[in-house]
Amino acid sequence: MRARTMATVVVAAGVLLGTTGCNLYAPQATTIHYDASDGVSGNVGDLAIRNAILLTEDGENANLLVHVVNSSDEDIDLIVQYEGVDDEVTTTLTIDANSTGEIGVEGGESVAVEGDVSAGSLFPVFFQYGDLTGTELLVPVLDGTLAAYSTLVPTEKPATTPAETPAETPAPSATPEATTAP
Repeated sequence: MRARTMATVVVAAGVLLGTTGCNLYAPQATTIHYDASDGVSGNVGDLAIRNAILLTEDGENANLLVHVVNSSDEDIDLIVQYEGVDDEVTTTLTIDANSTGEIGVEGGESVAVEGDVSAGSLFPVFFQYGDLTGTELLVPVLDGTLAAYSTLVPTEKPATTPAETPAETPAPSATPEATTAP
């Protein structure tokens, strides 16, 4: 009887160690950071840059869509830089203290990007503030195919043309004569 009880305890201990021993040498999947959406993320000091993506319709103009979380007690002037068509483009955005700044959404601040931003590519964008070392993110470029992004792609500015005065159509001078077919 004692041997049977001891054997049961040994088997139960073996099963218990076998099923829980993975945590001894394998990391828990819930502790691994990943970007759960289409964009990329990074950190600069007290700023957390989250889900940065570029949205384009024509491959030449894009809208930067990104959430920036400021965990400090002070407003921060975030510098966003990228290599434009002719030279480096720098934009400064103010992120309020203890808040999330939504860049690229209607009613918020925006960063318009001009250059080779074809859908499916990665476009380098640099984020920095103060005297801290910034971070460069390879931001994915998407188009407005997905319904969630369709209203966020940049719209082309209408071309302005000078108003033309319609020309008067001259009245015909004579009525052509009918001809008969042979």
